[in-house]
This record gives sequence, structure tokens and C-alpha cells, in this order.
Amino acid sequence: MRLLLVEDNVTLADELCASLKQQGYAVDWLTDGRDAVVQGATEPYDLVILDLGLPGMPGLDILRQWRKDGLSLAVLILTARSSWSERVDGLQAGADDYLCKPFHPDELLLRIRALLRRSHGHSNNSQLEVKGVRLDERRQTVLLPSGETELTAAEFALLRYFMLHPGQLLSKSQLQDHLYDGEAEPDSNVVEVHVSHLRRKLGRHCIQTRRGQGYRFIGLN
Repeated sequence: MRLLLVEDNVTLADELCASLKQQGYAVDWLTDGRDAVVQGATEPYDLVILDLGLPGMPGLDILRQWRKDGLSLAVLILTARSSWSERVDGLQAGADDYLCKPFHPDELLLRIRALLRRSHGHSNNSQLEVKGVRLDERRQTVLLPSGETELTAAEFALLRYFMLHPGQLLSKSQLQDHLYDGEAEPDSNVVEVHVSHLRRKLGRHCIQTRRGQGYRFIGLN
């Protein structure tokens, strides 16, 4: 899943980027609101973490512009502004969640996980379960009828994206857009390699290939 972090506190942003990448997220980081309003509307992000007090353009103005333009991606406001009126303003502007600084990193991760699941029609249980496959996002392992299997970071990120889009035909370019940040330059066959590895662990029929079109996750059921 690809996230956009809009935060002008460099120390905090560095810590968040490191933490989010450990959890299998691809993260782009911007500090200026003017850049964020354009990039958020043109890149295929799954979720935005948005500060309010930004140089160039305030966070609420960015959010209002996105919603005015019909952009429906999930937005989590992360800010030091904690009064009830500011929370109301943020939610009225179109935020999906609102977290005040200071915060515990685990709370942010849980809120991100919940927002992503809800935005794809899944319940926020301790494990993501789709078509007979259970994914433990905290431990980054997959639970099958035969037992628990460890995943590499790349396999985990790919399987999570498949499981949040069950039955959907996903092109290779779409997968690359959502699994890598804007600075990454993945090899042309990287998706095929990781799909092959997942099939060895899950069963070769778990992920279908449509030649020239992409892949579809059908699970074990």
C-alpha cells in the first residue's frame, strides 16, 4: 500500500517513514502544502497522513481542494491542534480520522490499518481473512490450514494488496504503483518473481494469471 506523508517536522517525518516502511508500506514524503495538493491528486495513493500547519498551503485547504475535486482517498489528519473545534473543522473538511500529537506510533499504525481495511470493505479484526487465507499484519505472516508461514517484506506487501482487492484483476503496473514509492525503480519482472514466491507458499492456484492483463487473487475457497 502506498502512502503520502505530508509533514514539515523533519525529525518526526524521518521516524514515521522508517516505522511505516517496516510495516510494509511504500511512503512518499512532502513538506510543502503546494506540492502535496498536486501530488496527492495525481499519484495513486491509498492513504494520506496530513499535517495541518504546513508551509505553502495549510492542510485544511489541501483537504478541501481534494474533496472539491472529487478525490475520495482516505485522509488521516496528524496535528498538534487538539481542540474540539479544530477536530470538527478537520472532519467537516473531509478527513476520515484525526490524531493529535504527541501520539504513540502503535496507535497511528492501528488507525492506518483500520482506515485501509474499511476503505476496501473489510472489518478491522486482528487478522485480515479473505477466501481461506489469514494474514497477520503485525507479525507479517500468513496462516493457512497447514500452519503459519513467514513472508518476506515484499511478499507481505504484495499479499496484503491482493487480499484487500480479492477477485479484482490487477495489472502489473497497478501493483507497482501501489507497492513502491515514487523514487523506487523496480525491475520489470519484480512482480512476477514475488507472485511466483507467493504461489509456492500459498498454492499455485491461489493467484490467477491473465496473460497480458495481470493477476487475480482467488484464495483457497
